[in-house]
Amino acid sequence: MKRFLYIILAALVVMPMTAQESVVDSTVVDTTAIVVKKHKRKQKPQEVDSLGRKIKTGWNFGILPSIAYDADYGFQGGVLTNVYYYGDGKQYPEYIHSLYFEAAYTTKHHGIFRFNYDSKYLIPGYRLTLDATYLPDAMCDFYGFNGFQSKYNSTWHSWNKNPDKMPFKEDYRTRVFYKYKRDLIRVAGDIEGTIYKDLKWNAGLGVVGYLIDDCDINMLNGKNTYTDTLPRWGQKALNPNEELLYDKYKTWGLIGDDEKNGGWHPYVRVGLTYDTRDKRQGPNKGIYTDLFFTYSAAFNAAYGQQASAGYNHLQFNFTFRHYVPCYYDKNGINRVTFAYRLGLQNNIAGRSPFYMNNYLNTLFIQRVYYEGLGGGNSVRGMMANRILADGFAFVNIEFRFRIVDFDIKHQHFYIGLNPFFDMGVITQPYNLDKLVEYHTHGNYSTLRESVAAAGDNYDDYFTTDPKRIYYPHMTAGVGLKIGMNENFVLSADWGMPIDKQDNAKYANFYVKMGYLF
Repeated sequence: MKRFLYIILAALVVMPMTAQESVVDSTVVDTTAIVVKKHKRKQKPQEVDSLGRKIKTGWNFGILPSIAYDADYGFQGGVLTNVYYYGDGKQYPEYIHSLYFEAAYTTKHHGIFRFNYDSKYLIPGYRLTLDATYLPDAMCDFYGFNGFQSKYNSTWHSWNKNPDKMPFKEDYRTRVFYKYKRDLIRVAGDIEGTIYKDLKWNAGLGVVGYLIDDCDINMLNGKNTYTDTLPRWGQKALNPNEELLYDKYKTWGLIGDDEKNGGWHPYVRVGLTYDTRDKRQGPNKGIYTDLFFTYSAAFNAAYGQQASAGYNHLQFNFTFRHYVPCYYDKNGINRVTFAYRLGLQNNIAGRSPFYMNNYLNTLFIQRVYYEGLGGGNSVRGMMANRILADGFAFVNIEFRFRIVDFDIKHQHFYIGLNPFFDMGVITQPYNLDKLVEYHTHGNYSTLRESVAAAGDNYDDYFTTDPKRIYYPHMTAGVGLKIGMNENFVLSADWGMPIDKQDNAKYANFYVKMGYLF
């Protein structure tokens, strides 16, 4: 309900705004020439592009309130904006500077605080991207290791204030059974230079910090008090004594003491890209492919603990995107594009802590979240973080229909519709028995032994079919796009998983900025 409300509000309250362009005397800084110029009072006629649309100049930005409600997160309020500077418009629809700001928070401590900068002109001949993000999350998704090898039971966390609508209410444990507390801090800088024509080199530095703990049940309950005199499914408050899946993983030895509270990880990244797209945002044609390596170190683990040097690791990523124009109208506007993306992320040296395998590496940070795999930025419609392993691959396939173009107050808008199909598979699964043996210092040689010693039933949590690990996770859905001036794009996607182990009973909504790829 929250995401549906978010979509409706987002579509209604987008408020395009533009700065005055050469109307009154003013002094502005031309960052490409690093000089100061005076505007004349008389405005020059505005040129048009090849399709007859007015070229945007100066500063342009859209403002979108972030308003939502969720039973666990509470009320959300905030604002986001993407500011573009086009200068004299000679490079339109390419921008000179892009600045993105977002600040949103809920009454139960789930927040987004982010700044992102992107430009090909600040340093002539190089593309520079800077990002600083803080993401506090009181209830981060955690469904176990190795995808389908970890069973998902919807009745354990599905609650309704009317118990008659809970046919398996005796199985209910707690709404946060598949959750844990995670705060993510990310600071990054990436630069791109040209080797030859469309072939580029890339380099980046950054640091990510994960602060992890059990869910704060008292904070989530708020004024609601849990009582043992009532059945757990008959009260809104969460049971503070209920053991969550994350707690069980620590008890069983799947998550070690040196990673259970997170840590800080500086990284360096190098790679190559080949890019023939006609534009970066919503391209009509071309190919984008990249391959890169990310080396991450470990120091000063969360809450003052010492991180293990064994968590220094090297990861390899490969991505291939292809955009094929299918139909142009009589005005020369591409109305249908076939687009697909193939991706791979593998750990090739060292050991990666479990929480970093939730992160989908990227050469340029353009979104708030890079969760993988599952969720609105990887396999849409599937539960976030459903696939958690050392390595994985994924594919996104969609048709992009540009339905209609129109202008409002000199701003260029379009509405698009995108049916899609997504899939993710595991390429490097965890060896769960070896994890248990390592973290329990040899006290248990198999996961089954460790689970039994804790008083749990192995078959309730894990499948005994080893081939199940490699089964593909598939989803399908449709997206709505509202674009302004080719760069500001409001995206609302609806997706649904195909397998019931990916929560096929429910569809998921996502509201974000820009296209998925």
